[in-house]
Amino acid sequence: QQYFIGVSSGAVNPQTPPKKKPQTPTGNSRARGTAAPVVRGEDPSTVEHRRPPATMNGSGFDMRLGIESALRRALPYGGLPGNDSPQTAFFDAATGGDLRRLRELASGKDAEEKAWLADVSIQGVGPFQAAARLGKVDVCRCLVEELGFDINAGSKIGVTALAAAALDGKMAVVRYLLDNGADPNKKDDAGSVPLHCAAKFGHHEAARLLLSRGASVDIAYFHGTPLHIAAYYGKASVMKVLLEHHADPNKVSEVLGTPLIAALSGTSEGLPESISLKCVKLLVEAGADVNSTNPDTALVVVTTYGLTDCIKYLLKAGADPNIPNSHCGAMPIQIAASCGRRKHVELLFPLTSPIRTISNWTVDGILANAKSKHSKPRDEEDDGNTKIQLKLCGEEAVKRKDYRGASMFYTEVSTNAIELDPTDATLYSNRSLCHMQMTEVDMALLDANTCIELRPEWLKGYYRKGVALMFLKRSIKKHVMFSWLD
Repeated sequence: QQYFIGVSSGAVNPQTPPKKKPQTPTGNSRARGTAAPVVRGEDPSTVEHRRPPATMNGSGFDMRLGIESALRRALPYGGLPGNDSPQTAFFDAATGGDLRRLRELASGKDAEEKAWLADVSIQGVGPFQAAARLGKVDVCRCLVEELGFDINAGSKIGVTALAAAALDGKMAVVRYLLDNGADPNKKDDAGSVPLHCAAKFGHHEAARLLLSRGASVDIAYFHGTPLHIAAYYGKASVMKVLLEHHADPNKVSEVLGTPLIAALSGTSEGLPESISLKCVKLLVEAGADVNSTNPDTALVVVTTYGLTDCIKYLLKAGADPNIPNSHCGAMPIQIAASCGRRKHVELLFPLTSPIRTISNWTVDGILANAKSKHSKPRDEEDDGNTKIQLKLCGEEAVKRKDYRGASMFYTEVSTNAIELDPTDATLYSNRSLCHMQMTEVDMALLDANTCIELRPEWLKGYYRKGVALMFLKRSIKKHVMFSWLD
């Protein structure tokens, strides 16, 4: 990790200071919670949804640092330097605001030795980033102007001081870093930027300042743009700032879908419907497409979650109740009926076209039809046809890279293909592929092992297992990538 201009500390033993050597300053200075599809036989209200990593809590960072310090005093901790190490002392001086101690520890050291001092990560950040997150602008000034830290240096997981300061809304530090050349668009190892951090916690002043200094409003990583993140966590104040700067309300994220779907999906993690609705209104007023299918419409999602006020608003905003769920073909009114939500059926009924398979097209008839389907027994012929249909649907979903949809086809509750034929190794192999594409490595490994047990002579199972194990090995290193955000 490079902390100083022209110097990399990556090859330095973190426990042993580098030997003095002549310095030649040659100048190399050192980014899917979409609603899971509703499937036949499954209560849509229990569908699991993906969410962005690490539900971030901006408070208590200083308390966690104190706990870390206590652990270091008690025993060797996590492979970190001991409590008497110069590296630990440097980190503690930075987080404690002890400028005299910082200067003392760095005195007489060349750039490589200073880099070694900083080559430690606690709570996912190094001394520079930790000081920035704590709002210690004097420490940041000392590190940059006196001790020669690269202002855009990242921690071991790529987190910059600017991102750390934006995370907790430390405006004085954010302004100082930007005034002195910090890059507002520098990504960490996960692909996120400072604007994502500000959006997550609702720091609208930090977001506005970042945007005024060149932050890209629609910069995206796997989980989406800052607008996706703000919408998911219900940060309406940040959403207003982003939309004022022409953030795209229809941009699609691989994980969260559109910002509109993100705002609705946040309710699955405890976001109150009233806040979600406020975010939805902001997006619709900014031009969000209420009938976008990525993979499902907003109306499908709100009927899945049972959000009454959102259903009412979306219908008034022009949401079409005749667009079905993309995976099982159920209309929003059928989803509501399958959950026994009479009020929602009544809201949707006047705008929903009659469905041919429901003979009694009344509110009572629709509810009765849904109830009868749940209690209807299956026969072997139906099971055989269902298995073929689900396998074909799963294969088609893989072709269009809809891995979550494919996984749902392979595992559909009460009519799923694996239940219908638990000896079909290809289904486990295919589902292992889907889990890997969604970075659900533990589930991918489990399916790969089952595939091998069923067909030990088939090489594909071993291949799937190898891919999962290799990814798992890499992911252990990346496990702390988001811990600094907790």
